[in-house]
Amino acid sequence: MKKIRALIEKYYDIISYLFFGVLTTGVNYLLYLPCYNLWGFSGSVSNVIAWVFAVAFAYLTNKPFVFKSHDWSAGTVIPELTRFVGCRMGSGALETAIIWLTVDILAWNGNVMKLATSVIVIVVNYLASKLLVFRRK
Repeated sequence: MKKIRALIEKYYDIISYLFFGVLTTGVNYLLYLPCYNLWGFSGSVSNVIAWVFAVAFAYLTNKPFVFKSHDWSAGTVIPELTRFVGCRMGSGALETAIIWLTVDILAWNGNVMKLATSVIVIVVNYLASKLLVFRRK
């Protein structure tokens, strides 16, 4: 039991990021899938709508639970949120470009491509959050 606890403590950032990443991906998909499949929005428009809500959810969970940033003062939140949204805009633009090319232009399956691009985005977002947004002082 001590070895398991030690491993969890050692890899807490990655384990918690994966847990909340799955939840964030769920939020993203809960919006993307109906926009794309039910309401007939293009893949890229559906992705942007889902992205907005997923980014808000990700910030509110990653800040305290993954990166243990508990200072909610404006002096901390404003620059942190600016960096977070900026990084997510980069990965969101990458994801939307891939979706636009593969789904809207090449007519590949939007559900499959959304899943495939999620893997890339999760890795990019973790690295950006760890290295640029929630840096330990």
